[in-house]
Amino acid sequence: MRLSTRGRYALRMMLDIARNGGNDSPVSLSSVADRTDISHGYLEQLAPALRAARLVKSVAGRHGGYRLAEPASKITIRQIIEASIGPVCLVDCVDDPESCPKAEVCECRVVYALINQRIAQVLDDFTLEDLLDPSWIQDRGIELGEHLVPMGGVPSGS
Repeated sequence: MRLSTRGRYALRMMLDIARNGGNDSPVSLSSVADRTDISHGYLEQLAPALRAARLVKSVAGRHGGYRLAEPASKITIRQIIEASIGPVCLVDCVDDPESCPKAEVCECRVVYALINQRIAQVLDDFTLEDLLDPSWIQDRGIELGEHLVPMGGVPSGS
């Protein structure tokens, strides 16, 4: 299972808006595109979904763009992912039992449902603000392999 490009790009877009404008000043999609290496056209496709989910607000005019609709501390990673790609659902039969004729007797369905719940819980546990400051990794006692440490590293606790 992989997170789609659309979900990853939506998260990168939201991080850039939070970092460069937040709730205060609008950030143009052109500037987001320059900093993130995501095409302007792709960002234009993501913006309506994020706006419809009330995660960003658009600001018209010469110095317009997008700003966060809520503080970064109130926007969960799950909200961003689900706004861009839909509900977290490993297999259709968990949310829609009628989609599978064996759903009622499937021994695996409960495991799929548990996987959905755990993924959703992790995505709910972290906010956009958490991703802006990687110190949360150490604060929560999370051990990451060297290849997973964010650029710039994790601030030391001493």
